[in-house]
Amino acid sequence: MFKILEKKQLSAGVFYMRVAAPEIARNRKAGQFVIVQVDEEYGERIPLTIADGNADEGWIALAFQPVGASTFKLSLMNEGDSLPALLGPLGNPSEIEKYDRPVLIVGGGFGVAPCYPIVQAHKAVGNKVVMVLCARNKDLIIYEDEMRAIADEVIIMTDDGSAGRQGVSTVPVKEMCESQCPPAEVIAIGPPIMMKFVAMTTKEYGIKTTVSLNTIMIDGTGMCGGCRVSVGGKTKFVCVDGPEFDAHQVDWDNMMMRMKSFKAREQADDHKCRMMAQADALAK
Repeated sequence: MFKILEKKQLSAGVFYMRVAAPEIARNRKAGQFVIVQVDEEYGERIPLTIADGNADEGWIALAFQPVGASTFKLSLMNEGDSLPALLGPLGNPSEIEKYDRPVLIVGGGFGVAPCYPIVQAHKAVGNKVVMVLCARNKDLIIYEDEMRAIADEVIIMTDDGSAGRQGVSTVPVKEMCESQCPPAEVIAIGPPIMMKFVAMTTKEYGIKTTVSLNTIMIDGTGMCGGCRVSVGGKTKFVCVDGPEFDAHQVDWDNMMMRMKSFKAREQADDHKCRMMAQADALAK
């Protein structure tokens, strides 16, 4: 059992949990994820990216959105409760290099959370880090205080201008690419459409760009094939070969088309799978 040490809500629809997991905390690296099982019997296995951790204190942090039955159940758990199963760390860790120019990290919405360990790792090797936090409005911004505490510069972008600057993620990316000191690497984590346009922006300037495709993982061990993606014309599995890839090699259009495959069915009023029905029952 893995005890929940702390639970809080970061924004509307985003929860944070610190979980006691000494072995995982000692071995985890930036960019990796864990498999969580909420129910002891017949539980769905869900991959969640590690959002922080402390090897000395023996805990890791998870940030998640309740978008399905299992994450909904997880959001109902509280401090003192225990998770029956937690497996990890899994996935290839982020490649961290020492640069003589800044590293620009762009987090969109919920994608800001997995950026935090990456910022920590780059600061640990002495890199200058510029962090861009993007959200639709001020109420959806997360990790602002944490990022300001470790990053050299924090830029906030909101669609409606309610916090920071009004605009999209590509605005500061383009500005930095055209500056006298362009970034040595750009890292983007967030909605696929955001990552696609960040990649399109940096490609024009020939700047190394890395993206994490962690949100499309399903089983997390390479068995289901649901997270397959075309990278450089070759089929890759996000959970085994990633979750981070060269953004300029990802076939974004193909990936986003596949993500819409079951959209009509998911939105159908008469479609209720057993797990969603169970989630509805819990909500009442």
